[in-house]
Amino acid sequence: MFLIDTHIHLYLDDYHKDRDLLIKKADKKNIKKFFLPNIDTETIEPLLELTNLYPKKCYPMIGLHPCSVDDNYIKKLKVLESKIEKHNFIAIGEIGIDLHWDKTFKEEQKKAFIIQIEWAVKYSLPIVIHSRNSFNEIYNILKNYTNLTGVFHCFGGGIDEAKKIIDLGFYLGIGGVLTFKNSDLNKVIQRIPLNHLLIETDGPYLAPSPHRGRRNEPENLLIIAKKICEIKDISISKLTNKLYLNTNSLFCHEKP
Repeated sequence: MFLIDTHIHLYLDDYHKDRDLLIKKADKKNIKKFFLPNIDTETIEPLLELTNLYPKKCYPMIGLHPCSVDDNYIKKLKVLESKIEKHNFIAIGEIGIDLHWDKTFKEEQKKAFIIQIEWAVKYSLPIVIHSRNSFNEIYNILKNYTNLTGVFHCFGGGIDEAKKIIDLGFYLGIGGVLTFKNSDLNKVIQRIPLNHLLIETDGPYLAPSPHRGRRNEPENLLIIAKKICEIKDISISKLTNKLYLNTNSLFCHEKP
């Protein structure tokens, strides 16, 4: 089995100069596949170009990031929705609500989130959720659905939030935050069974320690995996096998 980065923006210009090299370096460390969440109407074409270039390695999602929601969000959503039946997307994402920087479009974010959840229901796809200072808002929406699954990307909450997510049938996406000195996420991971976890880099953002503050590179996924192994006192092969099964269980991506 091999590791899969379930959330990385590998199509962004941050990787323009050395993208191919980074993919090869990750491959040598048994990181073989990359799931690409969309951001907005401007990023979907570069994302699709990359998945066409690496059809056995890079897999596309489609969605409007909450920070890209504004008073023109309906038009943006129509552009993105028109792509769904033309391409083999593995998820609707990343979508959600972000109330950290700006609450101007809070209601629009909620409406955009619900519209995209309905896409997921219609096309039987999981959702990939961006949640920042908005867990209650997101949870109160999700609990109205019984035929929905997905992952809370970049989870950094406490055990109570983790249990609520699991009770909904969702996974926790674990990234570089796990390695930060000021994070208590390790205490949560200790109490959560492996079958509820996925791992991700969220590259180029949120690089794990000791690379915090730099561009997050695909091979850093192994740092996160090793940290989970340390917390759980398990081998990397056991973790890799379990994560592979979890990922296959959630996402409709091509089997090896």
